[in-house]
Amino acid sequence: MELRSLGRTGLTVSTLGFGCGNVGGLMIRGTPVDQERAVGRALALGINYYDTAPSYGAGESERNLGRVLRTLRAPVLVGTKFRVEPQDQGRVAEAVRASLEASLRRLQREQVDLLQLHNLVADGGPPGIVSARLVLEEVVPALERLRQEGKVRGLGITALGDTAALDRIIDARVLDTAQVCYNLLNPSAGVAVPPGFPAQDFAGLLARARQTATGVIGIRVLAAGTLSGVESRHPIAAPSVEPIASGSDYQADVRRAQQLGALVQEGHAGSVVEASLRFAIGHDAVSTVLVGYSSLEQLEYAAECVAKGPLPRAALERLAALWSGFSTPRREAETRS
Repeated sequence: MELRSLGRTGLTVSTLGFGCGNVGGLMIRGTPVDQERAVGRALALGINYYDTAPSYGAGESERNLGRVLRTLRAPVLVGTKFRVEPQDQGRVAEAVRASLEASLRRLQREQVDLLQLHNLVADGGPPGIVSARLVLEEVVPALERLRQEGKVRGLGITALGDTAALDRIIDARVLDTAQVCYNLLNPSAGVAVPPGFPAQDFAGLLARARQTATGVIGIRVLAAGTLSGVESRHPIAAPSVEPIASGSDYQADVRRAQQLGALVQEGHAGSVVEASLRFAIGHDAVSTVLVGYSSLEQLEYAAECVAKGPLPRAALERLAALWSGFSTPRREAETRS
């Protein structure tokens, strides 16, 4: 497994990471035996970064990951997260500390390698969304104190929300990492998309991260499973998911993923899933990509795909034409005809 530097953290991470979230569900709803078998195999494959959060299964993901890593005595890198809730206004530092302490207990660790804000970021919005000002003026100082105490090594953000607010935070160079949405249904963090593209425009966020030496963790690389091109889901996967920064609904994302099947038909990749993973690791700003697994077989296949390396230039050129078919003007023209 290829290893890459994670921005300015001083950490080196495997190109493929291990997502412990609700979408795949293995580290929440899987059996203890299957969880231990999957993590053990991931270790053998060279996967050294494991990503979790208190909200994944109401703490079950952290508890299960902690148990498995303790059993396997695995020297890995662990990242977790925290949320700033509406009732935390005025006591952000205390809330962040309390969340981390609870995570450390569940993980059975004295330190995490990466602690990340999990809220959407925007300057204005419903409860649960935090502003760039709050992040820079209250969250970052709270995180720095925890780092000084040796409880965390790197500080990060889940880069979802308003693009301008995310740009402001990245440009401040006060956080070490960003989890960036980058996939074949929304490549806008790394590729200019055509007018009318049906997804949030992240406006080259990956280049901004590279310029500021911010380590990038690729998320939603399979768009919550829609890039499989099928609507059915694994029995232990989350039964339904809402798109994040892509289409209006799950079915729309699946339909667009099916259009990308041309990559397979023309011999550029063995499957759209393979193309998706190889696309995500191909950007030079991306250090690792997270996949949420439902089974050992999915883990094996993801590792096999990543081992093939980035997509070739011919595939990237073909993608540009396929993406142009996603834009609103063309779809409306086809409807009128």
